[in-house]
Amino acid sequence: MKMISIIPARMGSTRFPGKPMAEIHGMPMIGHVYKRVKLCEILDEVYVATCDKVIYDYIESIGGKAVMTSDRHERCSDRCAEAMLKIENDTNEKCDIIVMVQGDEPLTHPNMINEAVEPMIKNSNILITNLAGKLTTIADYESPNEVKAVMDKEWNALYFSREPIPSKKKFDDKIPMYKQVPIIPFQRNFLLKYNEMEPTPLEIIESVDMLRVLENGIKIKMIETAYEVKAVDTPSDLERVIFSMSEDELYLKGY
Repeated sequence: MKMISIIPARMGSTRFPGKPMAEIHGMPMIGHVYKRVKLCEILDEVYVATCDKVIYDYIESIGGKAVMTSDRHERCSDRCAEAMLKIENDTNEKCDIIVMVQGDEPLTHPNMINEAVEPMIKNSNILITNLAGKLTTIADYESPNEVKAVMDKEWNALYFSREPIPSKKKFDDKIPMYKQVPIIPFQRNFLLKYNEMEPTPLEIIESVDMLRVLENGIKIKMIETAYEVKAVDTPSDLERVIFSMSEDELYLKGY
């Protein structure tokens, strides 16, 4: 089984332009993500997919592998699908599983990839999985930058939203507060099928890619991660990650 990870990254973020190259302890954020994903031993290879030469050149400069993609993609999965086909053409070998890891998750732990992929390895009928992480503060639960997730009894996704779900308006006890963690393995053929689907109404309303899957009646297996992560959506998020990184075991070991 051939398994690769593709890290989509672009400079044109509306909330934080240029964030893949924002420095965290002297290294661009995309460098931290790349090096941490490379530590995952179950992956055959790791690539960064980008439409920006500055990112491409940086990854090449540290001995990594990068793929130039179109600058017209609106979704990360579209960029990953294009990159995957280019990689397969260059290597003359098809992939089985593609693990998409967002380029703004510099605290990603390599074991999180193992967590996300394990159900798919055990059951080939699972087309896609997502990690879910516990939200520990009401501020994060209410933040539109965090994509909240609710699951059924079998831990398949029911819905994703930027709004606080489930609602706590009429419930006084603790509620399950989970966020989507964007480490997303796809079966190869399903990634291509997904990108052939038209964007769906709820996907557009919420600006959440995974709703396209649910709106087409396809299950997403969710797995609770044992690791705490924090995406960088804003400059203030970057400050939080810089602080956390200073105590991070992988960083302190020098990757």
